[in-house]
Amino acid sequence: MSQTTVAVERSPRRGRGIGPAVPAMLLLALFFIIPVFSLLLRSVTEPELGLQNYGELFATSTYARVFFNTFMVATVVTAVTLIIAYPVAWLLAIMPQRHANLVMAVILISMWTNLLARTYAWMVLLQRTGVINTTLMKLGLISEPLALVKNLTGVTIGMTYIMLPFVILPLYATIRAIDPSTLQAAALCGAGRWQAFRRVLLPLSAPGAAAGGLMVFVMSLGYFVTPALLGGASNMMLAEMIAQLVQSLLNWGLGSAAAFVLLVVTLAIYALQIRFFGGMR
Repeated sequence: MSQTTVAVERSPRRGRGIGPAVPAMLLLALFFIIPVFSLLLRSVTEPELGLQNYGELFATSTYARVFFNTFMVATVVTAVTLIIAYPVAWLLAIMPQRHANLVMAVILISMWTNLLARTYAWMVLLQRTGVINTTLMKLGLISEPLALVKNLTGVTIGMTYIMLPFVILPLYATIRAIDPSTLQAAALCGAGRWQAFRRVLLPLSAPGAAAGGLMVFVMSLGYFVTPALLGGASNMMLAEMIAQLVQSLLNWGLGSAAAFVLLVVTLAIYALQIRFFGGMR
């Protein structure tokens, strides 16, 4: 059979292969591409044509402070969740399966519990007369209640708790896939626990950590409920600012510019993750 005949036979299959993707492409265009294009269009046309919204966004100290708060909290939350998630994921991987299933059930239940209910629970725990301050004062560790709500401290604590499962789950799956004999070989070669963690476990689990860290960082950048309830007006984050610009001030141009900047940053971070960890499996 000639190459021409093979090409003729394959071409209908290639044409049929595009058909199933058309609904998905239409859905993507309808619910992502068109809204994003509309967002970009409003950011450069309202109140007038130009880039004045972006200029105001980056030149005004108030908006710059909001960007700083957002990226600082997202960075701290990502770092803290990774630090906490590593030992939890490691314990899940090495403990008996029955106990691991119980701990995993607790993690999943906390993850599935209503976000608003969890945030209000942290408000009760962190307030000046809450359980945490009351317990610390009874133990004599502090003489007066700590300010743990209506500031970035409360936002960081609440978001760290909410984001933990999103790091533990991919990290646990990655650590479970590591051959235990690899760590045993490192121990036989004289490596201590810290050396085995730093030179063996950490590099091998990097894809799971990167996936979880990326998810937490991106979600933290656009989080609204927890910062709005546990934070304050002086510690506003980007999602809350966008909501105020659009809903209260009806400044669609500036709100669209802020939302588009957030989208671009998110896509850039995702591209970096693909660049450095996309090939690692």
